[in-house]
Amino acid sequence: MNEPKATRLLQGYIWYPKDADIDLGDYLPRTLEPDIHVLWDEVRPPFAFFDDGTLAATQHIFQFTVLTRSENPEGLTPWLAEVLQEKLETTPPGVGWQVLEDLREL
Repeated sequence: MNEPKATRLLQGYIWYPKDADIDLGDYLPRTLEPDIHVLWDEVRPPFAFFDDGTLAATQHIFQFTVLTRSENPEGLTPWLAEVLQEKLETTPPGVGWQVLEDLREL
């Protein structure tokens, strides 16, 4: 029997001001059932400015990726998007995010 392959479900960015004392782990889970992994890694700003003119250099910017090894990853996306949206909405003012569906095998 073949093992399910790792599939990226969602990908995007999360950011907040450098002077804010925020730990994303206080708001976002690292894992969800069934076998979903939520990752965020700080990256150099991939752009100079945000749409509102804010300098990217004034923000902590994290690449956000959600992975699974589920046999039916497509069926997880609507539920997962709702759960993560609820979690992201609990973050403090100043935290922004852009998360998009990205169903690709890794």
